[in-house]
Amino acid sequence: MSPFFYAILSLLVTTNCKKTEGAKKPNVLLICVDDLRPELKSFGAGHISSPNIDAFAETGIRFRKHFVNSPSCGPSRYTLLTGQFGPAANSALFQRADKMNEGTQKVDKSMPEWFKSHGYTTVSVGKVSHHPGGRGGKNWNDSTIIEMPNAWDKHLMPVGQWEHPRGTMHGLANGEIRVKAGEMDVFQTVAGDDGIYPDGAITNEAVRELNTLAQNPKNPFFMAVGIIKPHLPFGAPKKYYDRYEGVAFPEIKHPQKPKGKTTWHGSGEFMRYNRWGKNPDTDPDFADDIRRHYAASVSYADAQVGKILAELKRTGADKNTIVVLWGDHGWHLGEHGIWGKHSLFEESLHAPLIIHHPEMKNKGASTDAIVETVDIFPTLCDLAGIEIPGYGLGVSLKKIVADPNTTGHDAIAYNGKASTIRTPTHRMILHKDGFVELYDHTSTAKETKNVAGEQEELVKKLTYKLKTRLD
Repeated sequence: MSPFFYAILSLLVTTNCKKTEGAKKPNVLLICVDDLRPELKSFGAGHISSPNIDAFAETGIRFRKHFVNSPSCGPSRYTLLTGQFGPAANSALFQRADKMNEGTQKVDKSMPEWFKSHGYTTVSVGKVSHHPGGRGGKNWNDSTIIEMPNAWDKHLMPVGQWEHPRGTMHGLANGEIRVKAGEMDVFQTVAGDDGIYPDGAITNEAVRELNTLAQNPKNPFFMAVGIIKPHLPFGAPKKYYDRYEGVAFPEIKHPQKPKGKTTWHGSGEFMRYNRWGKNPDTDPDFADDIRRHYAASVSYADAQVGKILAELKRTGADKNTIVVLWGDHGWHLGEHGIWGKHSLFEESLHAPLIIHHPEMKNKGASTDAIVETVDIFPTLCDLAGIEIPGYGLGVSLKKIVADPNTTGHDAIAYNGKASTIRTPTHRMILHKDGFVELYDHTSTAKETKNVAGEQEELVKKLTYKLKTRLD
């Protein structure tokens, strides 16, 4: 070959390398929604009005069997943000921060810190970790007590009329703050725009910050936004409640309190609010009203998601942004006689997950592969083209994003009293005292009949799998 040919070849290789080195990594937008059941139109719930999330689902892949690793805000977000299993308490991330501050043992980098170390600008808005804004103290606004040290370049929490982050967490319309739960209504409908509830302020802040981040031509961003509703108390502007006028809701599945030993609880978080002396387990009309107010809160949260995604598109950053919508756990609406989360039944652990990648080919697809929250950290690394840390306990879902027919894996979860493993056919719950619940999901009984006594070999096999993963 001629020297001229080699010169041209060398120039092309050098130019290509420079383009590759200079290419901006994809941004990441993580949207967290509190207490969101996988009860959305795009997940098969025809009675729910969720047009924005449904439209987003058509651009990504729906994980129809995504399970969280703990049925409570704090520990579930711990697994999301660290890629590891941690304490079962809502203080899980603060406990991790204490270890970091003590400096006596090594603490692995969190997901935002990992992305920051790979050149990302990291920003959180709203409830991403357990405390909205990621700070501790009496009113959750003490900047000397950080829930996730080294994680965020900015951790923002607009409080508006609600005075402080603690006030926004359980805030109702027009600045109402929870002082005593018994004096605050369990649900509420008030006429007004989206700004009369705290999520309106969170969304406006997220839109402003997204606009700023999109204008940075150099650094990619990792932005997380946490929407509070439909968390208790169920409050939303009246226009969202009105969407459900005349809409027939499906019957509550297996509403009876289970017999025998289970992880059933007395719905303490829900029952301590003002219920006007009513009990949804004995008052069908009250139960129906609760479900409609929950649905209104979902529709309100859906509207906030729509505003954030609309701004992402308006800026043009959508063309190079991976977007994840994640529910931090499920929520019982009367199933098993529970109104809340915290159990290890399916309803507490099953939550929506949608992943969009600009270059994905199967847009609008859905998968029944079983996956877990702990898988999100390695998945985002894989999709963004950065190294996956070796200390994570999840697996990348990139292959499922590429092919929805790819097989998933068993999912585990835990609370303070028991742990559980979910396979394609069964759920087993292992109590700390050794008692076992086993439910056959191929039967019509689902999680209403404990068959552990009939399946001793399966119990042994699943117990070994569960303990191995937790250990």
